Amino acid sequence: MDFKVLADLIENGLPFQKMLGIRVAEIVEGRVRLFIPFREDLIGDARRPAIHGGVISTLADVCAGFAVWTRCALDDRIATIDLRVDYLRPATAHDLYAEATVRLLGNRVGNAQVVLWSEGSPDEHVAEGRGVYNIRRK
Repeated sequence: MDFKVLADLIENGLPFQKMLGIRVAEIVEGRVRLFIPFREDLIGDARRPAIHGGVISTLADVCAGFAVWTRCALDDRIATIDLRVDYLRPATAHDLYAEATVRLLGNRVGNAQVVLWSEGSPDEHVAEGRGVYNIRRK
């Protein structure tokens, strides 16, 4: 697997991810770390300010899905079956990080755990989640 191809796909190949500004921090087999640089237009609650929950869940899904893809062939197709996100605390006005690790990989289904945090506070998770993905092998 050429992880540079996956990194380019994450950052440039998918329009919604590109619009959010998702960036790759690290990709290795079975684990992916991504981040979204903070921007004012990502705020959902201006009183705190806190990043919108939809941004958090999107980053969780992308990170977990690509972690599963690192254990598959490049031409396999990955689609979300189920995504669970537990919001633990507000994501502050800093870059938002996510790290996903594959927990189970079968022939047709993969499962990954993901944790998210604000820059500078990796031990204070803003959310935790689990993604289950359909794997369509080529």
